[in-house]
Formats: sequence, C-alpha cells, structure tokens
Amino acid sequence: MTSSSKNSQLGQPFAEALLTACDREPIHRPDAIQPYGLLLIADASTLTVLGGAGDLETRLSAEWLGCSLNDLLGLTAERFHDFTPASFSDARISGLQDETFSILVHSSDGKLLVELEPIQEARLLTWEIFGRIDATADRFERCPDVAEVCRQGAKVFSRLTGFDRVMVYRFQEDGSGCVLGEHRNEVFPSLMNHHFPASDIPRQARALYLRNRICVIPTIHYEAAVIRPAEAGLSGIDLSDVQLRSISPIHLQYMANMGVAASASISLVVDGVLWGMITCHNATPRILSEDIRAACRTLAGVMSRQLRNKEELVTYQERLRLRNATEFATSHFDAAASVENNLRNFASELRSLFPCDGFAVIGKQDVTACGLTPATSDLIAIRDWLRLGSNGGIFCSSSLGKDYPPAENWPELSAGIIAITLPFRSPLTLIWSRVEIVQVIEWAGNPHKGTPDQDGILHPRKSFASWQQTVRGHSHRWNAEQKQAARRLRRILIADYQTHQLRELNATLTATVQERESLLQQKDFLIREVNHRVQNSLQMVASFLKLQARTSTNEETTQALSEAQHRIAAIGLVHRRLYRGDHVGVVDLSRYLEELMKELCSSLGKAWEQQLRMFLVPVTLSADRAINVGLVLTELVINASKYAYHGAAGPLHITLSETGDRLTLTVSDQGRHDIDLNGSGFGTRMIKAVVNSLSGTLTYTPLHPGLEAVMSVPLATHPSDGHDQHPDGLYS
Repeated sequence: MTSSSKNSQLGQPFAEALLTACDREPIHRPDAIQPYGLLLIADASTLTVLGGAGDLETRLSAEWLGCSLNDLLGLTAERFHDFTPASFSDARISGLQDETFSILVHSSDGKLLVELEPIQEARLLTWEIFGRIDATADRFERCPDVAEVCRQGAKVFSRLTGFDRVMVYRFQEDGSGCVLGEHRNEVFPSLMNHHFPASDIPRQARALYLRNRICVIPTIHYEAAVIRPAEAGLSGIDLSDVQLRSISPIHLQYMANMGVAASASISLVVDGVLWGMITCHNATPRILSEDIRAACRTLAGVMSRQLRNKEELVTYQERLRLRNATEFATSHFDAAASVENNLRNFASELRSLFPCDGFAVIGKQDVTACGLTPATSDLIAIRDWLRLGSNGGIFCSSSLGKDYPPAENWPELSAGIIAITLPFRSPLTLIWSRVEIVQVIEWAGNPHKGTPDQDGILHPRKSFASWQQTVRGHSHRWNAEQKQAARRLRRILIADYQTHQLRELNATLTATVQERESLLQQKDFLIREVNHRVQNSLQMVASFLKLQARTSTNEETTQALSEAQHRIAAIGLVHRRLYRGDHVGVVDLSRYLEELMKELCSSLGKAWEQQLRMFLVPVTLSADRAINVGLVLTELVINASKYAYHGAAGPLHITLSETGDRLTLTVSDQGRHDIDLNGSGFGTRMIKAVVNSLSGTLTYTPLHPGLEAVMSVPLATHPSDGHDQHPDGLYS
C-alpha cells in the first residue's frame, strides 16, 4: 500500500535521512504516518480540525481542514470530551471509497489525535478468539520452563498471524537479545538461538514498545504521509500512542536488508518491564486485521503471565535450595568453636552452596582452600583489594579480569567470583570461584554498527548471516538468588560471630563474678572470725571489769569500773548485731539502741525497766557511727542515773528521729542535777570527743525539774570531712 501526499513539505526526507545518531533519533515525533490509514489532529477544547495526514481529501472529505470533529465524523461532541481507550470501539466511520474506518482517539500536547484505519474483513469470530485464548493458556501452563513457553508461543502466533517467520526474542541484561523460540516456513532462514545487539532496538524504541504493545508495518515500501498543512505549526507533535506512526528510516532499511517486506511486533511485558518481543516477518506485504491484533494483544498478556510464573517458580526453587544448603552447612557448626574455625572445618560443605570450581577462606595470614582456586598469594591480594572497596561486604563478578586486572593472567583458575567480607575482630573473606567459560555466540550478522560512508550517512548492517563471536574472560553468571543467598549467609555468620563473642564474654563475666563472690565469702568469713575474736576479747574485758568491781572496796573505783563495763557492753552489742545478719557494715540504729537499753537497764536494776520510755524511728547507720551513738546514749543514761536520781530509778525518755539528712537523739529526765556540764571528767570529755567525731552537736536544756540532752548528727559524713575518726579527745 502506497500513497503520495500532494502537500508534502519534506521532499524525500526518509530516503536521504542522515542516520548518524540513531540512538537519539526522535522516532516518537516523525511528523508522518504510514499511509494505509488517516490521521486527524484537532483542538482538544473546540474540536476544530487543525491538521492531518494521509489522503484525507480522497478517502474522507475534501473539506476536512477547519471542520469540527463531530460534524466531520458524525459523532457527538461529548464522546470526544470524555473518552477512554474503549470509548470508540463500536464507532464506524464511512469513507468516500466504500471504506469503513475504525477510530482511535488519543490526547497529546493539548490536541486530540484521531486515527482512522480501514476495517479489514474479520478472520476470527468472537467465540473463536476466546477459544484460542483458552487453548493457548492451557498450552502455556503445561510448559515446564521459559524456553518451552517461548517455543510454543512462536507456534501459536505463527498460526494466528500467518507470517512467514515468527520469533520470540528475549532481552538480556546488557540490552542484547536472543531468539528463544521460532516458527517459520522455507521463505526465511532460521535465527533460533541467534543474538542481536542492543543497538538493533535502541532505548527510545523500547520505550515505545512498552507503551504500545503491538506495532504493525503492513509494508516497508511506502511513502510516508506527512502531517499538513505546514503552517498549522504541528511539527514535532508527540505520536507515541499513534499506531499509524511512521517508522524510522533506519528500521525500514534494516528490515529491507533482512529481506522483510512486512512485520508485526508484539511486546512481552513482565512486571512492567519489557521482557522481550514476538517479532513477525513476512516476505510480502501483509496487514493484520483488527480482530487478529486484539487476539495477539490478549495472547501476549497470557504468555507474559506464564513467563513470569515459570521464572518465579525457578526463582523459588533456587531460593529454597540455597536456603536449605545454607542451613545444612551452618547447622553442623560446632557451637563451642569459633566461627573462623567452623568456616575452615566445613569448607567443603560451604563450597557446595553455590555451583563453583573452588572455595577459599582467607584470614589475616592463613588461607584454607578447596577445589580450583588461584594461588595463595593471589587470594590474599584479592582479599586486600576487596577491603578497599565499598561494596557492603558482598562482591560479585562474572568477568573478574575487567574488575581486577591481575586476574586476566589466570582465567583458567578464576574468571568470576562471589566474595563475602566478614568484619570480625580478625577479618575474614570467603570466596567462591568459577573458571573461565569460553563462549561462542551466534549473532545474526556482525553485531557491530556500521560506519558512515563518504557522505557521512550511517547505514544499518546489511548481512544477517550467522556471525560467530568467541567471548573469553567470563565465567557463568551469578544469578540474583545466589547474590541474595550470599547476603543472607553473611548476616548469619555475623550473627553467629556476635553470639560467640557474647558467649565468651558471658563466660568471662561469670568466672569474674564467681571469683568475686568467692573473695567476698572469704572476706566475710575473715570479718566474722575477727569479730568473733573481738567479741570474745570484749566479753573477757567486761568480765575482768565486773570481777574487779565486785572485789573493789573503794566505792568510787567500783563505780568507775561499772561505767567502763557499760561502755564495753555498748561496743560489744554493736558487734553482735552487726554480724548476726547478712548486712555486714550497717545496723538498724533503733533496734540496736533498744537492745542496748535493755542490757543497760538490766545492769542498773530491774526498776529502770518501768521508768524507761522510748520512741525510736528505724534508721540505718554504719556500724562505726552506730557504736559512737551507742556510747553517747550509754554515757547520758549513766549520767541521769548518777546525777539526776543518785543511783535510784527515775523517769527517763529517749527518742530517736530522722529529719532530712540528720538524725536526732534526745534523752530527758525529771531529776535534780548537780552535774557540771562543762566539767573535765572522763565521761564529759568522751561525750564531746565522740560527738565531734560524728560531726554533730550536743545541747543541754534544763527542764525544771530535769534535764534534756539533744544530740544532732548527720546520717553520714564524707571521708574528706575528717570527722569519722577515733575520738582523739579521749587520749589527750
């Protein structure tokens, strides 16, 4: 099908296009369409036709320019203002040459693009289409893998389209493609398993294939119908969604060089990514009817879903295998051994985790290797090189010589590695190594792009005969699942290392705690032993004093010995209370004073028990300070007995209270005192010295009758205060 345009403004643009920058060619803005259809361009708000392409005067209306779309096509304006891709599926437009057009409407740059395509005689009925879809889906589902889906897909689309050759073409990671499925007749040679360079389908073309899932070229031998009139200013309008969009002259020449006269391309999209294409070639012009294109679009979606399912199944199985292999290897680790020792001891098991030719554990100086690996010095050099990089602890390469040039010297030992760097106290590196695989790739012609001729025009390659390329320095690729498994293994090993470190730390802490507890037990035993001896000594001294008091004939001496006995008893009582419980070093002052007064009353006479009144608040105090408080209380009670009641029993009130950070001891009687409070006797000097050692105060208040003594001391003193010492005043 060819058509000439009377108003062509470009002369012969496509025959003489400069093909020097095909990768940047704006193929979505060709300013022309294929002439088997018509294109109208209208203002989106007014619906006024501003321009068009194709033989509109002969096939649609002589007065098309400036008309309203709804008047020109006989459709209501509302359908154009609120349309969806399916809004015009039932619309049919009658032409001037007994043609009936289907209509597609798109929006671009504030314009409405209306495609009119002549309707071909339907080859398939609706029930046939659904039947084929169901049968094809069942066939794809029974395929064991991706390769078989591609082979079956080529057969299905060959029967559906009737093209001479149908290929299922998959894109590789580097952008090149490989034919995985093919069905053909004898017109074209086979391209099965042949590769095509990424430049054959440039980046912008792939974007269009992702946007428009089917592209049809009924014939490559056409004269493009340019958009007109030129003065409408429609040059450069985006035709990405227009199925009639004219094809790049580079691609048309490319197809001509292959001997192809007509083609159709159907996109295979998996998870929003252009997975591959179904490419249909015919040696003579051939158009696909609307019903066949609809069936192709639907079946391509079915095939894409099955491709995803097969790949996900393979991915799941590989992940499961890797997880089981990882758990099997690490489950045999000796919990008592270090992670490094486990890695070295189970090197063979770890090697089998990934398909490889060798495995190595590289420490600071030692290397444990099994299988085919580089020399020890080379492994250590790789380890040092890996530590310089910022790869997150995982490095993967299937062409090690490109990443690490020294590896170019020994591809037969290692051409690809996957490495794990472990940040231990003494870092470790694990390397799985694969040797070089010499590959012979069958290309459909020389994959290298052509060079400009003497006029600077770049031509697509002309030969598609098998062209072999030998690829060296590469190993088998590491797939995404293997990389993920390496990351998971690294996390497991780091966790095991941290657990082992914690276990060792806990063992050290446990041993330290046990040693400390043993030392504390020994200390406690020694303290109790010393206290026992001190207690015995105090009892012996008290017994001697009591014996001397009984045998003394001097009343003053007897009284002095009795007072000394009471003082010794006060000290001894603290020792008994201090080491009777578990809180060595502190005592409950209230209980201590209560027991002290019971012993003192017993010594002074039973009558004192009836006269004594005590109100003691529980206060915890260190043992040495409690002894001093007990000595002061003993001395004050002796003074009350001696000077207030002259040896007889009398009312005596003792209170112990706590206010803030101080405690207050009050002793009051109701007797008549003839004591000199400023005297220089031993008792007076001792009280002053003890109160001073406690950093406290002692005040006397006459009660008439009686006397009240109030001692106020801090609950504790800092060592720097210098007060918590022996009462030096006793020895001055």
